[in-house]
Amino acid sequence: MNETRRDRDAEGRARNARPRDGLGRPLPYGAPGVERQPEGVVRTPAETLAEAQRLLDAGMPFHAHEVFEDAWKSGPDDERELWRGLAQLAVGLTHSARGNTAGGARLLRRGAGALAPFAGSGPYGIEVAGLSDWARELAARVESGPTVDAAAEAPRLRG
Repeated sequence: MNETRRDRDAEGRARNARPRDGLGRPLPYGAPGVERQPEGVVRTPAETLAEAQRLLDAGMPFHAHEVFEDAWKSGPDDERELWRGLAQLAVGLTHSARGNTAGGARLLRRGAGALAPFAGSGPYGIEVAGLSDWARELAARVESGPTVDAAAEAPRLRG
């Protein structure tokens, strides 16, 4: 019988142990990679935004998306779309920087759409309108241009 072994985390869940680069792409086992974001961390909204901004500024939008994903999974129901929309923007930037222009543009637009209901309130000081404009502009640009530099394109989450 041919049994395929899967990497497992400490709790026994399947989790790929291959190192990853700053854009979340898997690298060969044993290669140096960037430290992965721990999963399931509950942060305050301010901590979430600060950590995600740090990662975006470092050119690691894939890792920022994981921070937003934690907020969307652990936060109040009425904020799920806010955090999910921010995660989609980060993944859209990730795909755009990896050269997947169609997927990147689609996720950037989807994230901007998810943020639309929050445009008037600007929760936690998030520049919702500015982020939506940034996402739509970047989506249009990546569809017709070269791969983008994630750090150079990192948005400002707050004003």
